[in-house]
Amino acid sequence: MYLYSCQYPCVDFCHTCSIMLQYGGDMSSSGEHYVDNKAFLAALREYRSACRKSKQTNRRMPPVPEFIGECFLRIATHLSYRPNFINYTFREDMISDGVENCLMYMHNFNPRKSKNPFGYFTSVIYYAFVRRIQRERKHTYLKYRLMEDAIISGDTHTSPDGSGHFRVDTEMLSYENVQDFIQRFDEYHDKRRERRREMKQKTSKKKTRKHKTALE
Repeated sequence: MYLYSCQYPCVDFCHTCSIMLQYGGDMSSSGEHYVDNKAFLAALREYRSACRKSKQTNRRMPPVPEFIGECFLRIATHLSYRPNFINYTFREDMISDGVENCLMYMHNFNPRKSKNPFGYFTSVIYYAFVRRIQRERKHTYLKYRLMEDAIISGDTHTSPDGSGHFRVDTEMLSYENVQDFIQRFDEYHDKRRERRREMKQKTSKKKTRKHKTALE
């Protein structure tokens, strides 16, 4: 197993990368992997077989082999170095979420239907990263909202040491472009709500047409 630098430094999980992953996860020109897809698949098959035997004999499920856990960690760590993930301060939390999701959903991977566990678990980890980013952005939004409301209302809070009043640094808020962040966050979620509303309306119209057709 080898480590390499991806030759496709795309901003998002692009079509090129997804095609490469479908064919064994080989994204390097030299054909070197940081995860051995064949050995990974064999380990998953063996573990799946062991779990099946444990169920049949009503025994305790066997622990996940260290090799499989190491593969999860390698995939998550390497994916976190992509340009669209590497600059997040909570990157270690993203990696932990990715590995946790792999352990949660590893039983959904069926070796009979797919021989590419690398691609499957890369996708699992990718969406775990996306969910973590969304949660962190929401927390940041709520924090900035509270700070902005405190400034507007002129609210003050006693400092933890009781030495006086705590004041929000307006220069710091301006420097971090808080208002711009809040505006973009609100616009994004307004658009999402509008799309959901439109989808509900379309679904409702389709159901109405089907009902009328059935009555005719």
